[in-house]
Amino acid sequence: MLRVSKLTDYATVVMTCLAAAGDGVLSAQALAERAHLEAPTVSKLLKQLAQAGLVVSTRGINGGYRLSRAPREISIADIVTAMEGPIGMTECSVHAGACGHEPHCGVRVNWQRINHAIATALAEVSLAEMVKPPPRRGAAIPLRVAVS
Repeated sequence: MLRVSKLTDYATVVMTCLAAAGDGVLSAQALAERAHLEAPTVSKLLKQLAQAGLVVSTRGINGGYRLSRAPREISIADIVTAMEGPIGMTECSVHAGACGHEPHCGVRVNWQRINHAIATALAEVSLAEMVKPPPRRGAAIPLRVAVS
C-alpha cells in the first residue's frame, strides 16, 4: 500500500487549519485544538514546516504561527517534501546511481514515469483547495435514461 506517513498526514491537517485562519496567527496549542492533535506532535510538525519555509513563527505574547505564503501558492507536494524529503516511489526514481541493478534494470524508466505522475498530481493540488468543503453527496451528474 502506498501512503504518506502519519506525520505528513497530520502536517497537512495543521496546514489546512492555518490556511482556514486566513492572515491570523495561531499558537501551537490553538492549532492542536483545531486539528484535534496532541500539542507536542503539533509543535514537532511546526518545527519541520518552519524549517522548510512553509510557516513563519512569531514570538511574544501575541505570537504563533502563520503560513509563509498564500494557501494557493503552497502545494501538497510542498508539504510532503517538507516532511518526507524528495517524492520518490523508489530510490532510483529520485537518485541515479542509488542501485547496483541500475545498469541492467528494465523497470527504472517506468518507475520514473510513475514517480513523475504522482509528483505532478501532488503539485497540482493547493492548500487552498484542501480547505474547500468537499462536494455534497448526491451532487453527481444526473443520470438520464432514454425511454423508447
